Amino acid sequence: MTEELKEIFRKYDFPKRDENSSVEIEDIQVHLKFDLPEDYIFYLENYFGIDQFIGAEFIKLWSLDEIIDANLEYHIFEKLPQTLAIGTNGSGEFIGIEFDDDNVVKIILSPFIDLNAKYHVEIGNSFTDFLDRLDKGVEWF
Repeated sequence: MTEELKEIFRKYDFPKRDENSSVEIEDIQVHLKFDLPEDYIFYLENYFGIDQFIGAEFIKLWSLDEIIDANLEYHIFEKLPQTLAIGTNGSGEFIGIEFDDDNVVKIILSPFIDLNAKYHVEIGNSFTDFLDRLDKGVEWF
């Protein structure tokens, strides 16, 4: 994984995973029509979720143990098959990974209320880019 990503994890004191999860990456993949990006898999396998400000934005990223239940509860798998919700901004919007038909990944912010890809706002072109933008103070709106 990139040093840039590891540095962000250190800087914001992401809690290190010290035990294996009962959920495996493959358990998430069963629900998806795409492969999870490597930088996001690295995060899931090595860190717990976070709940804090990075730069100007508040984010709550779910841990490996929470991802499937959260996506089922919010009907993300059902209504947005090209998207995996990975957390929230604490203000009624979820942070997600979206794959388009060309297998291009984007990190998006979208409202929980009306699950429709037309409301997705790109906030990163990779998981690393998303965190890097936050760290550099790039605001979402």
